Amino acid sequence: MSKILVVDDEPSILAAFEDLLSAQGHEVLTAGRAQAALQRIEDERPDLVITDVRMPGMDGLSAVQRIKERHGKLPVIIMTGQGTTESAIEATKRGAFDYLLKPIDPEEMLRVVAQALEGVRLMRQHVDLDTGSQPLTREAIVGQSPGMQQVYKAIGRVAQTDATVLIRGESGTGKELVARAIYQHSHRSEAPLLVVNCVAIPETLLESELFGYERGAFTGATARRIGKFEQAAGGTIFLDEIGDIPLSIQAKILRVLQERSFERIGGNETIRVDVRVLAATNRDLERAIASGMFREDLFHRLNVVPIHIPPMRDRREDIPKLTHYFLDRFARELRIEKPPISEEAIEVLQAHTWPGNIRELEHCLHRAMIFTSGYPIQAVEVRQALGDSAIGMRSGTGEPFDDRLLELVQEYLRSRAGPRAHEQFLDNAERLLIVEALRNARGNQTHAARLLGLTRPTLHAKMQKHHVQRDTLTGDQ
Repeated sequence: MSKILVVDDEPSILAAFEDLLSAQGHEVLTAGRAQAALQRIEDERPDLVITDVRMPGMDGLSAVQRIKERHGKLPVIIMTGQGTTESAIEATKRGAFDYLLKPIDPEEMLRVVAQALEGVRLMRQHVDLDTGSQPLTREAIVGQSPGMQQVYKAIGRVAQTDATVLIRGESGTGKELVARAIYQHSHRSEAPLLVVNCVAIPETLLESELFGYERGAFTGATARRIGKFEQAAGGTIFLDEIGDIPLSIQAKILRVLQERSFERIGGNETIRVDVRVLAATNRDLERAIASGMFREDLFHRLNVVPIHIPPMRDRREDIPKLTHYFLDRFARELRIEKPPISEEAIEVLQAHTWPGNIRELEHCLHRAMIFTSGYPIQAVEVRQALGDSAIGMRSGTGEPFDDRLLELVQEYLRSRAGPRAHEQFLDNAERLLIVEALRNARGNQTHAARLLGLTRPTLHAKMQKHHVQRDTLTGDQ
């Protein structure tokens, strides 16, 4: 897990944070003074800093400035009372990740911590391009097919510019990796990268998340809030799933791209920002424009440099190399020797249609390694890992799985129909998916998140929602 430094002159607050964060599996460091915190950062290299504003000696805002001067990518979350809100806002403009008002809401703090740590992962974890000239690291865009060669060329041409990039491709093709590669090869790579998943944030909150708001802008707006565009000033913002945002917010994003300015919700002050925008979508935007669901002028502003990632079915020649890349990676993570895989098993992989693209291949190979426990992977294990999708491949449809699911739904409605039937069915199904993924991954939450196609913070939130403990592997749930 991650290493988090908490800075506060109140021992009781440090103890409370130690309990809260260590329960999530984090290693917690503490410091009672800002000066001591600066030294701990040099010695311990934490992944995140959480600091109070008012402390004896150097205050938290001065500490933020010192931290950002030496460690530009280290996120800092500020805890502040109402009386120091304006100072915290100023610190956020200068690079602090976010600020939270006291008294601290533990759930809100965990949410912001998860966001900050996800940002750390995206900024720090280098993405290799498979140019054939060097060994690949844990995170890489793999493939030598003509379609992928075009992707590499596009990344190389656009990375050092400030041009807006629209990354398009089906779900699971690796759009986030391409965005990260562009960021890491850009001249803004020492400035922050902020990621906004436009479908993960409720529509009612998305506008305030992006643009912020003024105090009193709406019920519950007790203090000014800085949005992601303002936080990303000087850096890069990645708008994932931009094809799903509502028209009202599209208009404000268009203004940012055209004029590099916007207003916070409920405010009159024009905020000017220098920020590079990367965007991604799996939607057919041309069809969305025709149906009136997406602005044509915004599309052209986003589509300055388009990058299309081909689906797996159009790059089957890359499957053997992708297979060995994932087996190498999983072997390192599971601390076992990389198992051999038969030619027949590779042929089965190449024959599959891969509706889930690279993400589906990754999960399939992970399951195959779990089934074989490090022994050679044969075609039978691949078919087992593919499960019902392999049956669908041979029959040309997904009907066997659909039929069984339909029978289950029919039985459920016969026995459980009522006011909360829909909600209970989805809750039960989601909990079972999480429990089974954790068992398959032997309790490793990172591996379980990959099996489910989730980020680790999202998996953790769902585990909390359904009261799933980390020892689910034992079968005691």
